[in-house]
This record gives sequence, structure tokens and C-alpha cells, in this order.
Amino acid sequence: METARRPTGLLVVGSVFAFAVAAAAAMAQTSVQSAALSPNGTVEFRDQTTGKTWTPSEVSQDGKPISAEDRAFDARAQATMTDGVVVQRPYMHLLGLVPITAGPNMPVVSIDHPVLQAVPGRRWLTALYVTNNSIDVVQPVLGCQVSNAGRVVEETRVMVPTIGSGERWGVSVYGPTTDVFVDRVTCRVIAPT
Repeated sequence: METARRPTGLLVVGSVFAFAVAAAAAMAQTSVQSAALSPNGTVEFRDQTTGKTWTPSEVSQDGKPISAEDRAFDARAQATMTDGVVVQRPYMHLLGLVPITAGPNMPVVSIDHPVLQAVPGRRWLTALYVTNNSIDVVQPVLGCQVSNAGRVVEETRVMVPTIGSGERWGVSVYGPTTDVFVDRVTCRVIAPT
């Protein structure tokens, strides 16, 4: 692989990139030419090498039909949702103190860095930071929505224990079980505002 260094420090991979683009274009062109609708309206794929025509129900692996467990999973087709709103009182960890900054341009309580991760075989977990920016003691209420392809899967109210002036806490919020596919979490402060 040939690389050249420009004065800006960026690597330019010339011939490899051009080859990859050409190969991708050729593959896209081949796949477009080999798929068609049959007279009864089903999709058919024609193998250019053997001339055999396949339908999705005939596709197999080593001559055996693909089991339902091994077929592709369409996350957008999932139609699951938790009934009602789940209320949680989470465990928290004090991370430290921050300067008091609440005022017209800064909220009394702020949350940041919600990170969605799976605990294998258990539940989805969101770790986030909750900060009291005021001189008052507060007891925040948070609202989190876990969603899949834009559809809410679970809505949670998080009843945060009392937070002292200028304290920053790490909070863990649990979502649905990991057998439910999710791709996003959004959290907001409900109270105090």
C-alpha cells in the first residue's frame, strides 16, 4: 500500500481508495442487475455464475434452510413497550464538588453525558451525571426515555435522593431487559427547573 504524507500531516491513500470505490461501484451495479420482481410480486435474485434464480424463502446455508433464529433481525420491526412509567430510586456515587453557577443562563440542576450500555443477560443501563448548580439543597426528578428507531420502548421517572449545594453525582438508571433492542436514551430534568 502506497501512502504519501502531505505537509498538513494527513495521510493520503491514493490507489487503495480508488480501488475500493471502483469495487464498491461494481458490486452495487451487479446487485442491482441481479435482483428483480417475479410476476407474482416476490423478489427474486439471479445468480450470475450458475444462472439459478433464488427467492428469499429458498436461500439456505450449505443446502439446509436457514432457521428462524439465524435470519436477520429487523430492529425497526420490534413492537414492544413497557406499560406506564417506571419509577426508580437509583444508587448514586458522589464524584465531587463544582462551582455554584445557577442563574439566568444556568439551570439549578443539570445532567450530562448519558451513556447507554447493555449489561449482558440483564438490563440496559444508562450512566449519567447530575449536578446541583445552586446554593440550595435539591431533590431532582429526572425523566428518561429509552427508544428504538425513534419509538419509545420505556419511559422512566428517576427520583434522585437529596443533593447538596455544588455536588456532582454519578447516577445509574436501568432500562428494559437486553432481549429488547434499543438504540438511544434521552434524559431531562423534570424538577427543579
